[in-house]
Amino acid sequence: MSTTTRTTVAPALARSYARSLLRRGSERAVDLPRTRYVQHGVRADVDRLAAFCRETGSPLRDRLPLPYGHLLGFGLQVDLLVSEPFPFRLLGLVHVHQRFVQRRALRLEDGLADAAGFDVAVRATGMRPHRRGALVDVVTEVRAPGDDPLGPASWEGRSRYLARGVRVPGAPAREDDPLPRPERGAVARWRVDAGTGRRWAALSGDVNPIHLAAPAARLFGFRRAIAHGLWTASRSLAALDALPERVRADVELTAPLLLPADVEHVVARDADGWSTVVRGRPRGDRPARVHLVARVGELPAP
Repeated sequence: MSTTTRTTVAPALARSYARSLLRRGSERAVDLPRTRYVQHGVRADVDRLAAFCRETGSPLRDRLPLPYGHLLGFGLQVDLLVSEPFPFRLLGLVHVHQRFVQRRALRLEDGLADAAGFDVAVRATGMRPHRRGALVDVVTEVRAPGDDPLGPASWEGRSRYLARGVRVPGAPAREDDPLPRPERGAVARWRVDAGTGRRWAALSGDVNPIHLAAPAARLFGFRRAIAHGLWTASRSLAALDALPERVRADVELTAPLLLPADVEHVVARDADGWSTVVRGRPRGDRPARVHLVARVGELPAP
């Protein structure tokens, strides 16, 4: 089946989320939509970038933080998920895995008002059964000025979401091999307050109710609000020194981080890059619960 391209303007996130409240999953959908959503001239808002850096501990500079391309394309992701016939609803989706591939750093100067801006494209792929529901990958590509239109984009993100309780045809997907978990390394302690989800929602536009407050989260099966997976990944990556310009990061979001929380962030460095883990504080004989595992390394030259 061929892919169609839909060029759009900046999506109105409030309207998209309102549509998601009324929309039911398409029970007849047995395959993914073949629509690629594209937006040209996407800007990098300086105030939003500053808020991102304050919230995650990333340095504020012309080179955009590695996860920031996700925010440039998040509106398109939402537009795709509420406009196309998926067998699930947007609200309640759980972010379980993230990959970032950066071939060339995105520069703030390319996204300012007097510049050409970025071209952002979003598509869905890989919908399959999972033992707890259904998985879908949403791929975001950000092309900077000067990118070869027929070549790979400067930046690519692959976000994997779990729709809990949804059934799609086929056998459950094979679990990926787990990333290595460092047992030793530099340890930092984070105090993650109850407002983290609301602040991240305000700057990212991701107002999924599972992140905002306990009463809303309980409607989707969580005891308390949970931190956004991208917030946890962004804060973990911000703690790594001197990432190379060409870099790949794989992030497993292994267990929800209930808010508020006290957690440990462990970083181990080796010849090939970094391994990180975010885990709860050990309590007596109870093992620490692992919330995030990441592996980060230099992307080989093409």
